[in-house]
Amino acid sequence: MTHLPTERRGFLAAAAGLALLSALPAVRAQGRGMSPVVGVPPAPTLALPDMDGKIIDLARYRGKLVLVNFWATWCPPCRTEFPSLGRVRKLFKSTEFEVIAVNVGEDMETVFSFAATPAFPVLFDRDALAMARWQIMGLPTTLVVDRQGRLALRAVGGREFDDPVIVAQLRELIRQGRT
Repeated sequence: MTHLPTERRGFLAAAAGLALLSALPAVRAQGRGMSPVVGVPPAPTLALPDMDGKIIDLARYRGKLVLVNFWATWCPPCRTEFPSLGRVRKLFKSTEFEVIAVNVGEDMETVFSFAATPAFPVLFDRDALAMARWQIMGLPTTLVVDRQGRLALRAVGGREFDDPVIVAQLRELIRQGRT
């Protein structure tokens, strides 16, 4: 095993610390908003059972802005951001905006015990096939589908979706859809 001299280790630790500190403002700013999806591709298909076992198809929401959140109860950031999904849903007219939470890999009883009666549809991706089709690499991941059925915004990691930065992004997409 090779050991670095103490001075060299100290320098490397200080450099790594400074790099981390300099990145924090960018991470914090990125963490508040959502990033535009490059090329605005069509949203993949999504048709999954809801908490009543009824199949809900994303296509039925065409003409609305739809926030699609992939999550699980075992994921701490998912649990933290979940209440904000209901709060942001209430900020918009139901004719313009919807939230869909896609639970990945869990059974209905587990989700019922966490989110008894949410104000938005919760769908179940038990085998994670939708997660793969949507190219979700980690939880939570959230995408916004525009009125034309295209992927417009993306957020990886926890967010407060009623944050003014995100609300402004959503309002702008709704405004663009009216023109």
